[in-house]
Amino acid sequence: MTAAVASHSRPPRSRVTVSRAACTVALASAASVSLFGETGYAQPRPTPAEARARVEALYRQAEQATEQYDGAKQQADAAQAALNGLQDELARKAAALNATRDALGTVAAAQYRAGSLDPTLQLALSSAPGTYLEQAGMLDQLGNRQESALARLTAQQRDVAQTRAEAAGRLDALRAAQSRLAARKQTVQRTLAQAQALLAQLSPADRAAVDASDGPGTGQAAANRSTLRTPLPATPGAPSARAAEAVAFAYRALGLPYVWGATGPNAYDCSGLTQAAWRAAGVSLPRTTYTQINAGTRVPESELRPGDLVFFYSGVSHVGIYIGNGEMIHAPHPGAPVRIAPIAQMPFAGATRPA
Repeated sequence: MTAAVASHSRPPRSRVTVSRAACTVALASAASVSLFGETGYAQPRPTPAEARARVEALYRQAEQATEQYDGAKQQADAAQAALNGLQDELARKAAALNATRDALGTVAAAQYRAGSLDPTLQLALSSAPGTYLEQAGMLDQLGNRQESALARLTAQQRDVAQTRAEAAGRLDALRAAQSRLAARKQTVQRTLAQAQALLAQLSPADRAAVDASDGPGTGQAAANRSTLRTPLPATPGAPSARAAEAVAFAYRALGLPYVWGATGPNAYDCSGLTQAAWRAAGVSLPRTTYTQINAGTRVPESELRPGDLVFFYSGVSHVGIYIGNGEMIHAPHPGAPVRIAPIAQMPFAGATRPA
């Protein structure tokens, strides 16, 4: 009996060997998949040049998504403001409607107290005909007031219904804009995360090379900023005092961080910087690169003057402020603060001169 139990409690030695071997193969296979991918070969690490090119492409994609985010945010803000205005208007109209209803209630109560007898019979039965005639005149006036109040009530009800329907439409527009805003935000965050993951694979020297490709680095930009705390001289070649003021604002922004969606005063994205610079000069620009390029007079590259807005890439996804000598001030991308850069470093898409 004991021997039988022992024989069942311990598997044959050959089985143990086979099981351990199978386990070893399975673990090795799993390691091969996790480390090298399904093909069993490690993915080659990109060269520094390839990584830099990919990071720059991701930043361009993120910038396009950022401009779309800025546009969606502008739409959402406008829809919210319109909705708030309509809600205030609706509250005022509802209060007026309630006041008209109260007035009608007063008229109805007076008629009820007067009774419903025929006026001739009431005069015949009255012990004071003079008093009755005076009351009858007042009732006639009440009737006229009632008729007027009813007409006003009908118009107010129609107006309130129309305003309520308009507010509902604005609410739908707001929700749609908020949905687009959330989608654009996710796209920007996902793309920037991919760029940061690639940058983490680069050596410090290669990361510095990526940073330098946007113009002078953080240290130089901060140094430039520290020297601009005194009033700037007039900008040579600026077509107007406003253009000179916009350039001066851009100089004062050197070294400030890039934050997507930011419009200042402590951080900017590219179109946020140009909008803020020209706002300081008293000119209102639209929010995005796609709309800013149509604000003002188009200027060929050969006729650029300080203050002009310069746009880049086929999708018009980046903008800077021209400062002369083939250079601009722009907000490049996260990790690269506002800085001076040559306009030749990016494919030129057009320029405009705000009024």
